[in-house]
Amino acid sequence: MVMPWPFPDENPFLSIGDEPEPESEDLRLAALVAQRLSIDWTTRRQQITITVQNRVVILAGMVADLEVRRVAGDLAWDVPGVFDVCNALRLHGQRRGR
Repeated sequence: MVMPWPFPDENPFLSIGDEPEPESEDLRLAALVAQRLSIDWTTRRQQITITVQNRVVILAGMVADLEVRRVAGDLAWDVPGVFDVCNALRLHGQRRGR
């Protein structure tokens, strides 16, 4: 009798539905970060776009000052499951470098 050897990434003890899909995990993290930013009084009225790719949160948009930018990054880091945060928020009136 020959038993097949599983690939290293396969776990025969887990059913297919047990592991979260990467896309659904990214959507869940994006929703949690958006909720945190909308609740906090510092970031709630700012123009912030949230994108999550492979558990990396990308914050983009325009904010009022450096304090708001820092708080937004800190709030994103505080969400459980976030692997990294790319804080690409810019200040109103700030020009892009050439």
